[in-house]
Amino acid sequence: MLGLFDSTTNQVSAGRSADIVLRGGTVLTMTNHPRAAQAVAIRGDRIVWVGSETEVGDWIGRNTRVIELNGRTVMPGFIESHGHFLGLGESLMTVDLTGAADYEEVVRRVARAVKRADKGTWIIGRGWHQEKWRRPPSPHVEGYPVHDALSRISPDNPVLLTHATGHMCLANEAAMKLAGMTRATPDPEGGAILRTKDGAPTGVFRENAMGPLYTAYQQARSKMPAEQRQAERLEAIRLAGEECVRHGVTTFHDAGVGFDTVDTYRKLALENRLPLRLYVMLNAGNPELARRMKEYRTIGLGKHFLTVRAVKRMADGALGSHGAWMLEPYEDLPASTGHQTLTRRSLEETARLCLEYDYQLCVHAIGDRANREVLDVFEQAFGQSNNGRQLRWRIEHAQHLSLRDIPRFAELGIVASMQGCHATSDGPFVVTRLGPRRAREGAYAWRRLIDAGAIIANGTDVPVEPIDPLACLYASVTRKLANGVAFFPEQCMTRREALESYTTGGAYAAFEERDKGALEPGKLADLVVLSDNPLTCPTEQIPRLSVEMTLIGGQVVYQKSP
Repeated sequence: MLGLFDSTTNQVSAGRSADIVLRGGTVLTMTNHPRAAQAVAIRGDRIVWVGSETEVGDWIGRNTRVIELNGRTVMPGFIESHGHFLGLGESLMTVDLTGAADYEEVVRRVARAVKRADKGTWIIGRGWHQEKWRRPPSPHVEGYPVHDALSRISPDNPVLLTHATGHMCLANEAAMKLAGMTRATPDPEGGAILRTKDGAPTGVFRENAMGPLYTAYQQARSKMPAEQRQAERLEAIRLAGEECVRHGVTTFHDAGVGFDTVDTYRKLALENRLPLRLYVMLNAGNPELARRMKEYRTIGLGKHFLTVRAVKRMADGALGSHGAWMLEPYEDLPASTGHQTLTRRSLEETARLCLEYDYQLCVHAIGDRANREVLDVFEQAFGQSNNGRQLRWRIEHAQHLSLRDIPRFAELGIVASMQGCHATSDGPFVVTRLGPRRAREGAYAWRRLIDAGAIIANGTDVPVEPIDPLACLYASVTRKLANGVAFFPEQCMTRREALESYTTGGAYAAFEERDKGALEPGKLADLVVLSDNPLTCPTEQIPRLSVEMTLIGGQVVYQKSP
Protein backbone atom coordinates (compact mmCIF):
# COMPACT_ATOMS: atom_id res chain seq x y z
CA MET A 1 0.00 0.00 0.00
CA LEU A 2 1.33 3.43 -0.95
CA GLY A 3 0.40 6.63 0.87
CA LEU A 4 0.04 9.98 -0.82
CA PHE A 5 3.70 10.80 -0.41
CA ASP A 6 5.33 7.35 -0.53
CA SER A 7 7.89 6.41 -3.13
CA THR A 8 9.62 3.13 -3.86
CA THR A 9 12.56 4.24 -1.73
CA ASN A 10 10.34 5.11 1.24
CA GLN A 11 8.10 2.03 1.37
CA VAL A 12 8.08 0.02 4.57
CA SER A 13 7.68 -3.73 4.60
CA ALA A 14 4.15 -5.07 4.91
CA GLY A 15 2.97 -6.22 8.29
CA ARG A 16 4.94 -3.72 10.38
CA SER A 17 2.67 -1.36 12.26
CA ALA A 18 3.35 2.22 13.27
CA ASP A 19 4.19 3.31 16.79
CA ILE A 20 1.91 6.34 16.56
CA VAL A 21 -0.90 7.24 14.20
CA LEU A 22 -2.59 10.63 14.08
CA ARG A 23 -5.86 10.57 12.18
CA GLY A 24 -9.15 12.31 11.62
CA GLY A 25 -8.00 15.86 10.98
CA THR A 26 -6.28 18.11 8.46
CA VAL A 27 -2.63 17.41 7.67
CA LEU A 28 -0.67 20.39 6.36
CA THR A 29 2.28 18.61 4.82
CA MET A 30 4.00 21.80 3.56
CA THR A 31 5.06 19.85 0.47
CA ASN A 32 4.16 20.70 -3.10
CA HIS A 33 1.87 17.65 -3.35
CA PRO A 34 -1.59 18.84 -4.41
CA ARG A 35 -3.71 16.22 -2.62
CA ALA A 36 -5.00 16.59 0.92
CA ALA A 37 -4.13 14.24 3.77
CA GLN A 38 -5.90 13.37 7.01
CA ALA A 39 -3.49 11.00 8.75
CA VAL A 40 0.18 10.47 9.63
CA ALA A 41 1.97 7.29 10.71
CA ILE A 42 5.18 7.36 12.76
CA ARG A 43 7.68 4.63 13.56
CA GLY A 44 10.59 5.42 15.85
CA ASP A 45 11.61 9.03 15.32
CA ARG A 46 10.55 9.20 11.64
CA ILE A 47 7.41 9.61 9.61
CA VAL A 48 6.70 6.44 7.60
CA TRP A 49 3.44 7.34 5.89
CA VAL A 50 1.12 10.27 5.17
CA GLY A 51 -2.24 9.70 3.56
CA SER A 52 -5.98 9.44 3.76
CA GLU A 53 -8.26 8.56 6.66
CA THR A 54 -9.53 5.50 4.82
CA GLU A 55 -6.06 3.96 4.35
CA VAL A 56 -4.40 4.65 7.68
CA GLY A 57 -5.96 1.58 9.33
CA ASP A 58 -3.35 -0.62 7.67
CA TRP A 59 -0.73 1.00 9.88
CA ILE A 60 -2.53 0.40 13.17
CA GLY A 61 -1.40 -2.64 15.13
CA ARG A 62 -1.96 -3.97 18.62
CA ASN A 63 0.64 -1.62 20.16
CA THR A 64 0.03 1.45 18.02
CA ARG A 65 -0.94 4.59 19.89
CA VAL A 66 -3.77 6.24 17.98
CA ILE A 67 -4.24 9.99 18.43
CA GLU A 68 -7.65 11.14 17.28
CA LEU A 69 -7.35 14.63 15.83
CA ASN A 70 -11.13 15.20 15.85
CA GLY A 71 -10.92 17.78 13.11
CA ARG A 72 -7.82 19.53 14.41
CA THR A 73 -4.80 20.35 12.23
CA VAL A 74 -1.37 18.73 12.31
CA MET A 75 1.59 20.39 10.63
CA PRO A 76 5.40 20.36 10.86
CA GLY A 77 6.76 21.67 14.14
CA PHE A 78 7.63 25.35 14.10
CA ILE A 79 11.26 26.23 13.48
CA GLU A 80 12.35 29.29 15.45
CA SER A 81 14.96 30.62 13.04
CA HIS A 82 16.40 33.33 15.27
CA GLY A 83 16.27 33.43 19.03
CA HIS A 84 18.43 33.23 22.13
CA PHE A 85 17.73 29.97 23.91
CA LEU A 86 19.55 30.59 27.17
CA GLY A 87 18.34 34.18 27.07
CA LEU A 88 14.77 32.89 27.03
CA GLY A 89 15.38 30.69 30.06
CA GLU A 90 17.29 33.39 31.91
CA SER A 91 14.55 35.92 31.23
CA LEU A 92 12.22 33.67 33.21
CA MET A 93 14.64 33.74 36.14
CA THR A 94 15.29 37.50 36.39
CA VAL A 95 13.27 40.72 36.69
CA ASP A 96 10.79 40.83 33.82
CA LEU A 97 10.43 44.42 32.58
CA THR A 98 8.32 43.69 29.51
CA GLY A 99 4.99 45.43 29.58
CA ALA A 100 6.11 48.05 32.10
CA ALA A 101 3.89 51.08 31.53
CA ASP A 102 6.54 53.63 32.42
CA TYR A 103 9.92 54.11 34.07
CA GLU A 104 8.30 54.37 37.48
CA GLU A 105 6.97 50.84 37.09
CA VAL A 106 10.43 49.62 36.10
CA VAL A 107 11.80 51.10 39.32
CA ARG A 108 9.01 49.49 41.37
CA ARG A 109 9.69 46.05 39.90
CA VAL A 110 13.39 46.40 40.64
CA ALA A 111 12.65 47.59 44.19
CA ARG A 112 10.70 44.39 44.88
CA ALA A 113 13.69 42.34 43.71
CA VAL A 114 16.07 44.36 45.88
CA LYS A 115 14.00 43.59 48.98
CA ARG A 116 14.42 39.86 48.36
CA ALA A 117 18.15 40.01 47.51
CA ASP A 118 21.19 39.78 49.74
CA LYS A 119 23.29 42.91 50.03
CA GLY A 120 25.75 43.19 47.17
CA THR A 121 23.92 40.75 44.89
CA TRP A 122 23.46 41.90 41.31
CA ILE A 123 19.88 42.63 40.25
CA ILE A 124 19.42 41.61 36.61
CA GLY A 125 16.41 42.44 34.45
CA ARG A 126 15.39 42.71 30.82
CA GLY A 127 12.62 44.01 28.62
CA TRP A 128 12.28 47.78 29.18
CA HIS A 129 11.57 49.87 26.10
CA GLN A 130 11.15 53.62 26.33
CA GLU A 131 9.12 53.80 23.11
CA LYS A 132 6.43 51.62 24.69
CA TRP A 133 6.01 53.65 27.87
CA ARG A 134 2.89 55.79 28.21
CA ARG A 135 5.01 58.87 28.92
CA PRO A 136 8.69 59.84 28.73
CA PRO A 137 10.71 59.48 31.93
CA SER A 138 11.59 62.59 33.89
CA PRO A 139 14.37 63.51 33.75
CA HIS A 140 15.54 62.01 30.47
CA VAL A 141 18.24 62.31 27.81
CA GLU A 142 17.14 61.60 24.23
CA GLY A 143 14.02 60.00 25.70
CA TYR A 144 15.98 57.53 27.84
CA PRO A 145 15.88 57.48 31.67
CA VAL A 146 18.51 58.67 34.13
CA HIS A 147 19.75 56.26 36.82
CA ASP A 148 18.97 58.41 39.90
CA ALA A 149 15.73 56.65 40.91
CA LEU A 150 17.35 53.21 40.50
CA SER A 151 20.35 54.25 42.55
CA ARG A 152 18.15 55.54 45.36
CA ILE A 153 16.15 52.31 45.74
CA SER A 154 19.24 50.10 45.37
CA PRO A 155 22.31 51.77 46.90
CA ASP A 156 23.96 48.48 47.92
CA ASN A 157 22.97 46.22 45.02
CA PRO A 158 24.32 46.76 41.51
CA VAL A 159 21.45 46.87 38.99
CA LEU A 160 21.83 46.00 35.31
CA LEU A 161 18.72 46.18 33.11
CA THR A 162 18.96 45.13 29.47
CA HIS A 163 16.84 46.96 26.92
CA ALA A 164 14.20 44.86 25.15
CA THR A 165 16.32 44.89 21.99
CA GLY A 166 19.40 43.65 23.82
CA HIS A 167 21.37 46.58 22.35
CA MET A 168 21.28 48.97 25.29
CA CYS A 169 21.37 48.71 29.06
CA LEU A 170 20.52 50.80 32.11
CA ALA A 171 22.74 50.57 35.19
CA ASN A 172 22.59 52.14 38.62
CA GLU A 173 25.44 53.92 40.40
CA ALA A 174 26.63 50.77 42.20
CA ALA A 175 26.94 48.86 38.93
CA MET A 176 28.73 51.72 37.18
CA LYS A 177 31.20 51.97 40.06
CA LEU A 178 32.06 48.27 39.82
CA ALA A 179 32.48 48.64 36.05
CA GLY A 180 34.72 51.69 36.45
CA MET A 181 32.37 53.91 34.46
CA THR A 182 32.80 57.62 35.28
CA ARG A 183 32.35 60.95 33.55
CA ALA A 184 35.93 60.55 32.32
CA THR A 185 35.17 57.28 30.53
CA PRO A 186 35.27 57.92 26.75
CA ASP A 187 32.75 56.56 24.28
CA PRO A 188 34.10 53.37 22.71
CA GLU A 189 34.16 52.77 18.97
CA GLY A 190 30.77 51.39 17.98
CA GLY A 191 28.98 52.54 21.13
CA ALA A 192 27.83 55.52 23.16
CA ILE A 193 27.49 56.55 26.79
CA LEU A 194 24.48 58.80 27.25
CA ARG A 195 25.35 61.77 29.45
CA THR A 196 23.68 64.61 31.30
CA LYS A 197 24.44 68.21 30.33
CA ASP A 198 27.36 68.30 32.78
CA GLY A 199 28.89 65.16 31.25
CA ALA A 200 27.93 62.60 33.89
CA PRO A 201 26.79 59.15 32.68
CA THR A 202 23.01 58.81 32.79
CA GLY A 203 23.32 55.06 33.36
CA VAL A 204 22.24 54.28 29.79
CA PHE A 205 24.85 52.58 27.60
CA ARG A 206 24.38 51.85 23.90
CA GLU A 207 25.95 48.98 21.89
CA ASN A 208 29.70 48.47 22.55
CA ALA A 209 29.59 50.83 25.53
CA MET A 210 27.73 48.10 27.44
CA GLY A 211 30.81 45.86 27.59
CA PRO A 212 32.33 46.96 30.92
CA LEU A 213 28.98 46.54 32.72
CA TYR A 214 28.52 42.97 31.57
CA THR A 215 32.19 42.21 32.25
CA ALA A 216 31.74 43.39 35.84
CA TYR A 217 28.65 41.22 36.20
CA GLN A 218 30.44 38.17 34.81
CA GLN A 219 33.36 38.77 37.14
CA ALA A 220 30.95 38.67 40.07
CA ARG A 221 29.43 35.44 38.76
CA SER A 222 32.89 33.89 38.38
CA LYS A 223 33.19 33.97 42.16
CA MET A 224 30.17 31.70 42.51
CA PRO A 225 30.81 27.95 42.85
CA ALA A 226 31.00 26.32 39.42
CA GLU A 227 28.28 23.89 40.45
CA GLN A 228 25.89 26.77 41.18
CA ARG A 229 26.58 28.44 37.82
CA GLN A 230 26.01 25.17 35.98
CA ALA A 231 22.82 24.47 37.93
CA GLU A 232 21.48 27.88 36.91
CA ARG A 233 22.37 27.22 33.28
CA LEU A 234 20.61 23.85 33.32
CA GLU A 235 17.55 25.46 34.88
CA ALA A 236 17.53 28.10 32.14
CA ILE A 237 17.69 25.35 29.52
CA ARG A 238 14.83 23.49 31.18
CA LEU A 239 12.63 26.56 31.38
CA ALA A 240 13.41 27.58 27.80
CA GLY A 241 12.60 24.10 26.53
CA GLU A 242 9.25 24.04 28.32
CA GLU A 243 8.32 27.43 26.89
CA CYS A 244 9.30 26.39 23.36
CA VAL A 245 7.41 23.10 23.15
CA ARG A 246 4.36 24.70 24.77
CA HIS A 247 4.27 26.96 21.72
CA GLY A 248 4.90 24.20 19.17
CA VAL A 249 8.57 24.97 18.54
CA THR A 250 10.54 21.81 17.78
CA THR A 251 13.78 23.32 16.41
CA PHE A 252 15.49 26.46 17.67
CA HIS A 253 18.24 28.38 15.86
CA ASP A 254 20.31 29.69 18.78
CA ALA A 255 21.72 32.97 17.49
CA GLY A 256 25.09 33.33 19.15
CA VAL A 257 26.53 31.37 22.10
CA GLY A 258 29.96 30.81 23.58
CA PHE A 259 31.96 27.60 23.51
CA ASP A 260 31.21 26.88 27.16
CA THR A 261 27.48 26.88 26.39
CA VAL A 262 28.09 24.50 23.48
CA ASP A 263 29.91 22.19 25.90
CA THR A 264 26.76 22.04 28.02
CA TYR A 265 24.58 21.43 24.96
CA ARG A 266 26.89 18.62 23.82
CA LYS A 267 26.72 16.87 27.15
CA LEU A 268 22.93 17.08 27.23
CA ALA A 269 22.64 15.90 23.62
CA LEU A 270 24.78 12.83 24.31
CA GLU A 271 22.63 12.08 27.35
CA ASN A 272 19.41 12.55 25.31
CA ARG A 273 18.44 15.42 27.60
CA LEU A 274 18.12 18.38 25.24
CA PRO A 275 14.45 19.43 25.33
CA LEU A 276 14.30 20.23 21.60
CA ARG A 277 16.55 20.38 18.56
CA LEU A 278 19.16 23.16 18.51
CA TYR A 279 20.95 24.69 15.53
CA VAL A 280 23.74 26.72 17.10
CA MET A 281 25.70 29.77 15.93
CA LEU A 282 29.04 30.33 17.65
CA ASN A 283 29.67 33.82 18.99
CA ALA A 284 33.34 34.61 19.50
CA GLY A 285 36.13 36.80 18.19
CA ASN A 286 38.24 35.72 15.24
CA PRO A 287 41.29 34.51 17.22
CA GLU A 288 39.16 32.17 19.34
CA LEU A 289 37.19 31.02 16.30
CA ALA A 290 40.41 30.22 14.47
CA ARG A 291 41.61 28.09 17.39
CA ARG A 292 38.41 26.20 18.12
CA MET A 293 35.83 26.17 15.32
CA LYS A 294 37.24 23.08 13.57
CA GLU A 295 36.95 21.07 16.78
CA TYR A 296 33.39 22.24 17.50
CA ARG A 297 31.78 21.68 14.10
CA THR A 298 28.97 19.17 14.80
CA ILE A 299 26.17 17.80 12.65
CA GLY A 300 23.18 15.98 14.17
CA LEU A 301 24.67 14.96 17.51
CA GLY A 302 22.40 12.98 19.84
CA LYS A 303 19.87 11.71 17.30
CA HIS A 304 19.79 15.00 15.39
CA PHE A 305 19.29 17.16 18.47
CA LEU A 306 22.41 19.33 18.17
CA THR A 307 24.12 20.91 15.19
CA VAL A 308 26.92 23.48 15.46
CA ARG A 309 27.92 24.73 12.03
CA ALA A 310 27.31 28.49 11.98
CA VAL A 311 28.97 31.66 13.26
CA LYS A 312 27.16 34.81 14.41
CA ARG A 313 28.62 38.32 14.12
CA MET A 314 27.07 41.74 14.81
CA ALA A 315 27.38 44.50 12.21
CA ASP A 316 25.26 47.11 14.00
CA GLY A 317 22.72 47.68 16.75
CA ALA A 318 18.94 48.02 16.88
CA LEU A 319 16.50 50.63 15.64
CA GLY A 320 14.76 51.00 19.00
CA SER A 321 18.01 52.11 20.65
CA HIS A 322 19.13 54.31 17.72
CA GLY A 323 21.91 51.80 17.15
CA ALA A 324 21.03 50.47 13.69
CA TRP A 325 23.63 51.66 11.15
CA MET A 326 21.85 53.76 8.54
CA LEU A 327 22.81 55.26 5.18
CA GLU A 328 21.16 58.53 6.21
CA PRO A 329 20.78 60.14 9.66
CA TYR A 330 17.88 59.28 11.91
CA GLU A 331 14.83 61.45 11.38
CA ASP A 332 14.47 61.96 15.15
CA LEU A 333 18.22 62.09 15.92
CA PRO A 334 19.77 63.96 12.97
CA ALA A 335 23.27 63.93 14.44
CA SER A 336 23.44 60.12 14.29
CA THR A 337 23.47 57.37 11.69
CA GLY A 338 23.71 54.66 14.36
CA HIS A 339 26.68 52.44 15.12
CA GLN A 340 28.98 50.15 13.20
CA THR A 341 29.72 47.58 15.90
CA LEU A 342 32.15 45.45 13.87
CA THR A 343 34.89 46.62 11.53
CA ARG A 344 34.76 45.47 7.93
CA ARG A 345 38.23 43.96 8.25
CA SER A 346 37.08 41.83 11.19
CA LEU A 347 34.00 40.64 9.30
CA GLU A 348 36.10 39.80 6.26
CA GLU A 349 38.37 37.67 8.44
CA THR A 350 35.34 35.87 9.90
CA ALA A 351 34.16 35.19 6.34
CA ARG A 352 37.55 33.75 5.47
CA LEU A 353 37.45 31.45 8.50
CA CYS A 354 33.94 30.28 7.67
CA LEU A 355 35.00 29.40 4.13
CA GLU A 356 38.05 27.54 5.45
CA TYR A 357 36.18 25.51 8.06
CA ASP A 358 32.85 25.12 6.21
CA TYR A 359 30.70 27.19 8.54
CA GLN A 360 27.63 29.19 7.67
CA LEU A 361 28.10 32.91 8.39
CA CYS A 362 25.11 34.66 9.98
CA VAL A 363 25.43 38.40 10.48
CA HIS A 364 23.14 40.65 12.49
CA ALA A 365 22.34 43.66 10.30
CA ILE A 366 19.35 45.92 10.93
CA GLY A 367 20.13 49.28 9.29
CA ASP A 368 20.33 49.75 5.53
CA ARG A 369 24.02 50.70 5.72
CA ALA A 370 24.81 47.59 7.77
CA ASN A 371 22.93 45.37 5.33
CA ARG A 372 24.78 46.85 2.36
CA GLU A 373 28.16 46.40 4.00
CA VAL A 374 27.40 42.79 4.89
CA LEU A 375 26.14 42.01 1.38
CA ASP A 376 29.35 43.52 0.01
CA VAL A 377 31.50 41.32 2.28
CA PHE A 378 29.47 38.23 1.35
CA GLU A 379 29.78 38.98 -2.36
CA GLN A 380 33.51 39.47 -2.01
CA ALA A 381 33.86 36.18 -0.10
CA PHE A 382 31.77 34.29 -2.64
CA GLY A 383 34.24 35.37 -5.31
CA GLN A 384 36.76 33.18 -3.50
CA SER A 385 34.44 30.16 -3.52
CA ASN A 386 33.20 27.93 -6.30
CA ASN A 387 29.76 27.53 -4.73
CA GLY A 388 28.89 30.86 -3.12
CA ARG A 389 25.13 30.55 -3.65
CA GLN A 390 25.13 27.13 -2.02
CA LEU A 391 26.70 28.42 1.20
CA ARG A 392 23.34 29.81 2.37
CA TRP A 393 24.93 32.57 4.40
CA ARG A 394 22.40 34.61 6.29
CA ILE A 395 21.60 38.15 7.30
CA GLU A 396 19.87 38.11 10.64
CA HIS A 397 17.00 40.63 10.81
CA ALA A 398 17.49 42.45 7.45
CA GLN A 399 14.99 44.94 8.82
CA HIS A 400 15.69 48.13 6.87
CA LEU A 401 16.93 47.82 3.31
CA SER A 402 17.78 50.10 0.46
CA LEU A 403 15.72 49.32 -2.64
CA ARG A 404 18.88 48.65 -4.64
CA ASP A 405 20.03 45.97 -2.18
CA ILE A 406 16.83 43.91 -2.02
CA PRO A 407 17.49 41.93 -5.25
CA ARG A 408 20.97 41.03 -4.02
CA PHE A 409 19.58 38.55 -1.48
CA ALA A 410 18.28 36.26 -4.23
CA GLU A 411 21.18 36.97 -6.58
CA LEU A 412 23.72 35.92 -3.95
CA GLY A 413 21.60 33.16 -2.38
CA ILE A 414 21.50 34.97 0.99
CA VAL A 415 18.82 33.83 3.45
CA ALA A 416 16.86 36.70 4.99
CA SER A 417 16.37 35.58 8.60
CA MET A 418 13.61 37.97 9.67
CA GLN A 419 11.12 38.30 12.52
CA GLY A 420 7.52 39.02 11.59
CA CYS A 421 6.62 40.22 15.06
CA HIS A 422 9.31 42.91 14.99
CA ALA A 423 7.40 44.79 12.31
CA THR A 424 4.27 45.14 14.41
CA SER A 425 6.15 45.63 17.67
CA ASP A 426 8.46 48.32 16.27
CA GLY A 427 5.94 49.77 13.82
CA PRO A 428 4.72 52.59 16.07
CA PHE A 429 8.18 54.23 16.09
CA VAL A 430 9.67 53.16 12.72
CA VAL A 431 8.37 56.18 10.81
CA THR A 432 9.56 58.45 13.63
CA ARG A 433 13.05 56.98 13.31
CA LEU A 434 13.29 56.73 9.51
CA GLY A 435 10.73 59.09 8.04
CA PRO A 436 7.88 57.93 5.76
CA ARG A 437 9.89 57.38 2.56
CA ARG A 438 12.53 55.06 4.01
CA ALA A 439 9.95 53.23 6.12
CA ARG A 440 7.71 52.63 3.11
CA GLU A 441 10.49 51.51 0.79
CA GLY A 442 12.52 49.16 2.92
CA ALA A 443 11.17 48.51 6.42
CA TYR A 444 10.52 44.77 6.89
CA ALA A 445 10.20 44.43 3.11
CA TRP A 446 8.96 40.84 3.04
CA ARG A 447 6.92 41.17 -0.14
CA ARG A 448 9.75 42.78 -2.07
CA LEU A 449 12.21 40.13 -0.92
CA ILE A 450 9.91 37.22 -1.73
CA ASP A 451 9.00 38.65 -5.13
CA ALA A 452 12.71 39.03 -5.84
CA GLY A 453 13.18 35.30 -5.13
CA ALA A 454 14.73 35.43 -1.66
CA ILE A 455 14.17 32.77 1.02
CA ILE A 456 12.81 34.07 4.33
CA ALA A 457 13.24 32.19 7.61
CA ASN A 458 10.95 33.52 10.36
CA GLY A 459 11.33 33.78 14.11
CA THR A 460 10.75 35.93 17.17
CA ASP A 461 14.23 36.91 18.41
CA VAL A 462 13.08 35.73 21.83
CA PRO A 463 13.48 37.08 24.50
CA VAL A 464 13.20 40.36 22.55
CA GLU A 465 9.69 39.18 21.65
CA PRO A 466 7.68 36.30 23.16
CA ILE A 467 8.30 32.84 21.69
CA ASP A 468 4.90 32.72 19.99
CA PRO A 469 4.95 31.51 16.36
CA LEU A 470 1.21 32.01 15.93
CA ALA A 471 1.42 35.68 16.91
CA CYS A 472 4.38 36.01 14.56
CA LEU A 473 2.45 34.38 11.72
CA TYR A 474 -0.42 36.80 12.31
CA ALA A 475 1.97 39.73 12.17
CA SER A 476 3.48 38.36 8.96
CA VAL A 477 0.14 38.13 7.14
CA THR A 478 -1.53 41.30 8.50
CA ARG A 479 1.21 43.65 9.78
CA LYS A 480 -1.44 45.01 12.14
CA LEU A 481 -0.27 47.16 15.02
CA ALA A 482 -1.90 47.03 18.45
CA ASN A 483 -4.25 49.85 17.41
CA GLY A 484 -5.51 47.82 14.44
CA VAL A 485 -3.74 49.90 11.79
CA ALA A 486 -1.74 47.90 9.25
CA PHE A 487 1.93 48.88 8.94
CA PHE A 488 2.58 49.19 5.18
CA PRO A 489 0.32 46.19 4.40
CA GLU A 490 1.57 45.98 0.82
CA GLN A 491 4.56 44.09 2.30
CA CYS A 492 2.44 41.31 3.85
CA MET A 493 3.15 37.63 3.25
CA THR A 494 0.42 35.26 2.17
CA ARG A 495 -0.59 32.66 4.75
CA ARG A 496 1.19 29.94 2.82
CA GLU A 497 4.36 32.03 2.60
CA ALA A 498 4.23 32.77 6.32
CA LEU A 499 3.89 29.06 7.18
CA GLU A 500 6.72 28.23 4.80
CA SER A 501 8.93 30.80 6.53
CA TYR A 502 8.34 28.93 9.81
CA THR A 503 8.80 25.41 8.39
CA THR A 504 10.48 24.78 5.04
CA GLY A 505 12.24 28.17 5.12
CA GLY A 506 13.71 27.48 8.55
CA ALA A 507 14.80 23.99 7.51
CA TYR A 508 16.48 25.33 4.36
CA ALA A 509 18.24 28.06 6.35
CA ALA A 510 19.93 25.33 8.43
CA PHE A 511 20.66 22.83 5.62
CA GLU A 512 18.08 20.52 7.19
CA GLU A 513 15.39 20.26 4.51
CA ARG A 514 16.01 16.50 4.15
CA ASP A 515 14.93 15.96 7.75
CA LYS A 516 12.62 18.84 8.67
CA GLY A 517 10.11 21.39 7.52
CA ALA A 518 7.54 19.09 5.90
CA LEU A 519 5.50 16.00 6.73
CA GLU A 520 6.52 13.18 4.41
CA PRO A 521 8.01 9.69 4.78
CA GLY A 522 11.61 9.67 5.89
CA LYS A 523 11.55 13.00 7.69
CA LEU A 524 11.84 13.41 11.45
CA ALA A 525 8.52 13.11 13.26
CA ASP A 526 8.50 16.68 14.58
CA LEU A 527 4.88 17.82 14.56
CA VAL A 528 2.51 20.27 16.16
CA VAL A 529 -1.25 19.80 16.53
CA LEU A 530 -3.27 23.03 16.35
CA SER A 531 -6.88 23.65 17.28
CA ASP A 532 -7.70 24.83 13.74
CA ASN A 533 -6.17 25.29 10.31
CA PRO A 534 -4.09 28.48 10.09
CA LEU A 535 -4.52 28.50 6.29
CA THR A 536 -8.32 28.64 6.38
CA CYS A 537 -9.49 29.91 9.78
CA PRO A 538 -10.63 33.57 10.04
CA THR A 539 -7.52 35.73 9.93
CA GLU A 540 -8.18 37.32 13.31
CA GLN A 541 -8.25 33.84 14.86
CA ILE A 542 -4.67 32.96 13.92
CA PRO A 543 -3.02 34.35 17.09
CA ARG A 544 -5.73 32.73 19.19
CA LEU A 545 -5.21 29.22 17.83
CA SER A 546 -4.22 26.75 20.50
CA VAL A 547 -1.19 24.45 20.45
CA GLU A 548 -2.82 21.18 21.49
CA MET A 549 0.19 18.87 21.24
CA THR A 550 3.86 18.91 20.26
CA LEU A 551 5.85 15.87 19.14
CA ILE A 552 9.62 15.69 18.67
CA GLY A 553 11.08 12.55 17.16
CA GLY A 554 7.77 10.74 17.56
CA GLN A 555 7.60 11.53 21.29
CA VAL A 556 4.82 13.65 22.77
CA VAL A 557 6.74 16.37 24.61
CA TYR A 558 3.77 18.66 25.29
CA GLN A 559 0.03 18.09 25.57
CA LYS A 560 -2.42 20.79 26.50
CA SER A 561 -4.35 20.07 29.66
CA PRO A 562 -8.06 19.36 29.14
